[in-house]
Amino acid sequence: MTDAKNVIDGNLEVCCNSPITGFYRDGFCRTGGQDFGSHVICAQVTSEFLEFTKSRGNDLSTPVPDFNFPGLKPGDRWCLCASRWQEALEAGVAPPVILSATHARALEVVSLDELRKNAVVSS
Repeated sequence: MTDAKNVIDGNLEVCCNSPITGFYRDGFCRTGGQDFGSHVICAQVTSEFLEFTKSRGNDLSTPVPDFNFPGLKPGDRWCLCASRWQEALEAGVAPPVILSATHARALEVVSLDELRKNAVVSS
């Protein structure tokens, strides 16, 4: 468990355990001093985003067995760097976010208004 807060001032919830995500590979979008990329936004990746981030040098769709990374496919949830999500937003390809699993530190880079506009809609 974590006592970290999310962007809507609740307790940070798990982003994803399959595939296991987070800088600390514990399922949470937690951050700390060693996380220079600030992997704090829990997103549900899309094919457009995966293509975009690959074009920027960060291929998240190709498996890397040496690091137990299965590669992401559209619909997977993953902790993204706040700056990459903001870059994708500006390019019109930001993937939807899960507010309850997005760390409050995301607000240092991205506005809550933009996160809310791009939030996964619960059914």
